[in-house]
Amino acid sequence: MRFDILTLFPGIFASFLSESLLAKGLAKGLLSVNLVDIRDFCLDRRRAADDRPYGGGPGMVLKPEPLALALDSVLAAPGPRPLIVHLTPSGRLLNQALVRELAGRPRLALICGRYEGIDQRVFDVYGDLEISVGDYVVNGGEVPAMLLIEALVRLIPGFLGHEESSLDESHSRGLLEGPIYTRPRVWRGREVPGLLLTGHHAQAAAFRLAEAVAKTKAVRPELLDDPRLTDATVEFFRRPGSPLKSRQD
Repeated sequence: MRFDILTLFPGIFASFLSESLLAKGLAKGLLSVNLVDIRDFCLDRRRAADDRPYGGGPGMVLKPEPLALALDSVLAAPGPRPLIVHLTPSGRLLNQALVRELAGRPRLALICGRYEGIDQRVFDVYGDLEISVGDYVVNGGEVPAMLLIEALVRLIPGFLGHEESSLDESHSRGLLEGPIYTRPRVWRGREVPGLLLTGHHAQAAAFRLAEAVAKTKAVRPELLDDPRLTDATVEFFRRPGSPLKSRQD
């Protein structure tokens, strides 16, 4: 999977791409990243990439021409045409379903807006999808782009050490992930739940599922109405008198 990242601040991505699993994935060729500095396409000596908004109002807006020329350079590069994504608070909310939808794409171009955003005409001409990472506002699209990349690359075959890891995480099955534990068995007087210590994998799996449903019901109860949660085991834990029901009541 290839990412073309259009940004005013390419240096923000330096440590992000040089550490941990992302660095290993780049070294293995599982993904590639092309950083495009929008200022390189400015038409004046000052390399001014923004200007005041028409109609008044606070802040500055990214000018259309430098961003358009940067996108032209991305589109002219060899390979499949990228899906052009604008990271913006007014976009479609990012969730695991959207991540899975995008994971099959061989190439994405990510526009990282700054200040008050980008000139709408650029998206009208070039854009395919606007994505928001949550109902809040941050300084620019760089951190949202990192979040999107992190979510996507985890679904690339071979990226994770254990492929099962991405299947049991929060939202992968429509549930939040329940509590997890590791050694030592007793820490500051708190012991690991006994069902995880028996060596009985079916019991441990049932316990983890119960904990996941409990966590979901407590934190995000609306997720329990997800149509994916029709498995008989999950339904069992929702019945009155079930171990989960009595534990929560």
